[in-house]
Amino acid sequence: MRALIIGAAGFVGSYLTEHLQKESGWSVSATKLPQEDCSLLGAELYDLDILDKDSVKALMDKLMPDCVFHLAAQSSVALSWKRPQLTVDVNIKGCVNVLEAVRQAGAKTRVLLIGSSEEYGAVREAENPVSEERILHPVNIYAAAKACQNMLGTIYAGAYGMDILMVRAFNHIGPGQAPAFAAADFCRQTAKIERGMQEPVIRTGNLSVKRDFTDVRDIVCAYAALMQRGIAGETYNVGSGRAIAIRELLEEIIGLSNAAIRIETDPDKFRPADVPVVEADIRKLERDTGWVKRYELKDTLKDMLEYWRGKV
Repeated sequence: MRALIIGAAGFVGSYLTEHLQKESGWSVSATKLPQEDCSLLGAELYDLDILDKDSVKALMDKLMPDCVFHLAAQSSVALSWKRPQLTVDVNIKGCVNVLEAVRQAGAKTRVLLIGSSEEYGAVREAENPVSEERILHPVNIYAAAKACQNMLGTIYAGAYGMDILMVRAFNHIGPGQAPAFAAADFCRQTAKIERGMQEPVIRTGNLSVKRDFTDVRDIVCAYAALMQRGIAGETYNVGSGRAIAIRELLEEIIGLSNAAIRIETDPDKFRPADVPVVEADIRKLERDTGWVKRYELKDTLKDMLEYWRGKV
């Protein structure tokens, strides 16, 4: 199987590359932006800006892959408010460029479009676990762009008979994740406290909200399973199927350390509005692919803490 990963320089890209090569035995080509520093062992690496439709088409014509994992995105909610045009360009126009390149190449290429649980918007507690059939109510520009990407994929699959699947990924975590994300930041601060580089206090925002966290290594395993056994034109939630409170997550990390660490809430860190609970209904994913998660949350957090102990 010849796979092309578009946007492989991010957090998920390296894990997906390794999984496809080691566990699936696929031949992998991958793209990154020219300014990105990326080393993916064993993969053919290409510089590509998905906003350059001619370059996207030329690469697709050259490689004629069996499958395409479309990871490239502007994935920051905060940045989407500051740079809405960039978010729309990358997440919508870039997606169209990829789909058009596949369509015009005339290849029987299977495409996996990666969306986000943000597309669901404000989920009421009684609606959990949230299923793929729930009406979308995106409440930020990033979520709206991803919802549009999902609709484009559905339309292309139906109108052109293309082999396209869509994913709505819930929170994924693991070693190497940037500290802009809560779990990674908690692990980084814990490692710094252990080294005496920070006072033994972790200040946080709202710890009562519950989110669905999955190890990135399980996430990429689900992506590969969907590429092999998912149904064209369908959208799949990818998550653990279990939401936990952010406080429980933080206490689990602190419990992995011998340091005496206090937790303090900081009103300045609270968001104006937080959805209390978001939990994925993953029955469709499990039914169609047989996917089963392999990493328990405690093991993931232990690996993340070890990663940051090495970094600091």
